[in-house]
Amino acid sequence: MTQSPIEYLTDLEGNPRAVVIPIDLWRQLLPQGGDSTEELAENLEDYCLNNTMDEAQATPLLSREEALRFLAEEDSD
Repeated sequence: MTQSPIEYLTDLEGNPRAVVIPIDLWRQLLPQGGDSTEELAENLEDYCLNNTMDEAQATPLLSREEALRFLAEEDSD
């Protein structure tokens, strides 16, 4: 998995308190002039889906037997 450019700030007990997003990523999520939260939500969803698809392409495919074994393990849990 690739490392995210997003950082999390925590308090002294380790509880998340804030998120730091690089400006270039912020501009992808909310282009200049865009200020609607609906637009932000759509762009964030697109960004996450694109990252997931990129990770999926880098993941090796399972053979039929491996996939069936994996599904059987999931059912037994």
